[in-house]
Amino acid sequence: MKADVIRSLLEKAEDARKKSYSPYSRYPVGAALMAKDGTIYAGCNVENVSYGAALCAERNALGSAVADGQRDFTAIAIIGSHEDYTMPCGICRQVLSEFHVPLIICGKSSKDYRTYTLEELFPSSFRAEELKH
Repeated sequence: MKADVIRSLLEKAEDARKKSYSPYSRYPVGAALMAKDGTIYAGCNVENVSYGAALCAERNALGSAVADGQRDFTAIAIIGSHEDYTMPCGICRQVLSEFHVPLIICGKSSKDYRTYTLEELFPSSFRAEELKH
């Protein structure tokens, strides 16, 4: 993936993180998802006092993209607010695996990132093929 594409995704993810609603965890997360046509969809985490009703940044970005008719993606960048890398939760890994989205995972700064495939992070995801009997 080209450096300018990665940089653009990381900047959008940082901007999205600033819009996070995270009064309970105090852990803002931003994500930026690029569709194959180059459109970027941003998402941030939105918490709720009922923790199960909270929405992750990754799923917010993906939901916006799918609602816009997108189905093919280049990559998603995810940035949190701690020094360590912000890995997607299990639910987000499963949802992202539906679309085979490569990941760019950041530390606290967008200058420090790693790239992963979903197969590396989630090797035994539930697949649609398993539904066919």
